[in-house]
Amino acid sequence: MKIGIAGSGMIVRYVLENVWNEVGNIEAKAIWCRDAERDVAENIAGDYSIKDIYEDYDEFLKDNSFDFVYIGLVNSLHYEYSLKAIKAGKSVICEKPFTSTAKQAKELLDAARENHVYVFESILPWYSDNYDEIKNRLPEVGDIKLIQCNFSQYSRRYAGYLNGTVLPVFNPLLDGGALYDIGVYSIHWVMGLAGVPEKTAYFPNIGYNGIDTSGILVMDYGSFKAVCTSAKDSASPGCCMVQGDKGCIVMHSHPGECHKIELTLNGADPVCLDKAPLGEPFVNVYERILPIVEKDEYDVCYAMMDKVIEVMQVMEDARKGAGIKFSCD
Repeated sequence: MKIGIAGSGMIVRYVLENVWNEVGNIEAKAIWCRDAERDVAENIAGDYSIKDIYEDYDEFLKDNSFDFVYIGLVNSLHYEYSLKAIKAGKSVICEKPFTSTAKQAKELLDAARENHVYVFESILPWYSDNYDEIKNRLPEVGDIKLIQCNFSQYSRRYAGYLNGTVLPVFNPLLDGGALYDIGVYSIHWVMGLAGVPEKTAYFPNIGYNGIDTSGILVMDYGSFKAVCTSAKDSASPGCCMVQGDKGCIVMHSHPGECHKIELTLNGADPVCLDKAPLGEPFVNVYERILPIVEKDEYDVCYAMMDKVIEVMQVMEDARKGAGIKFSCD
C-alpha cells in the first residue's frame, strides 16, 4: 500500500512512528501541508524518508506514486479533503470521526462506489480480534438489559481552553468536542454489537463557546438501554459492560483498546475472552484493511462504511439535539 499523507499534525507522526513501520507493506510516498506548516512537514518527511512535499492539494492528488490518501486533518476538513481525493481516483483512510454529518458520510461512500475506490474510517474497536470475540460470545449473556461505555480522558489542552486558548478539540467551528473526539469510540463499540438505537439523547456539559467538554449519550433500544460517557474535562478509568439476564461481559479498558475482557455467567467464575494481546491498537486497523485491499474486496469495505453512516447519523442527531452547532450546519 502506497500512501500520500494529508496533514502534518501529531496524529500523522504517531501513525508513521508506531503503526506503519510495524505493519510493513506500507510506504508513505508524499505529504501535503498548508503553507504555514511547511517546516513541520519537512521535518516529518526527513524523519520518515518521504520523498515529496506539496502545498497544493490538487497537485498532490495528481501524484501517481501513491494510491491511498491518509486524512489526518481536523474534523471539519475530513469530508472536503476525502471527497477531493476520491474524485481524483484515490482510495481514502480517514481518521475518526469519519465526517460531521451522515449526509457527508453517504456522499463519500457514494463517490467511492462511483469511482471504484476504497474508503475507510480509522476507528479502533471494529478492527480488533478481541472485539470480534465479544460479538461471538454476546449471546451467552442472554437478553441484554444494559450496555455502558466510559471513555474519559483529561485533555492537556483543557487548562488552556479555560484561559481562552481554543484549540481544535474544543472548537465548534472545527467540529470538535468530547462526543466527536472520543465519544465516537463508545458509539462504535455499542452499535457494532447492538445496531441502530430507536432513540438517542445527549446530555453534555457545555463550555463557554458552545462546545461539549463532556457528556452522557443515552441510546434507547426498546428492550434495553445503552449509556456512553465521554469527557475531555475530567478523567476516570475506561470500562465497557454488557449486562444480560444470564451474565455480563466486562471490558476493563476504554473502547478504543479492547482488552482485559471477562465473561461472567450467573453463578460462575469470570472467563477471560482476550484472543490477542493489546499491542498497538492502530496496527489492527491496517492489518484488517490490507487483506481487504489485496483481495479486491470492495463490497466488504462498502458494507463496513454503510455501518459507519449509521454511526454518523446517531452522532449528528445527538449533537444537534443537544444544541451543539458545527461549521457544516
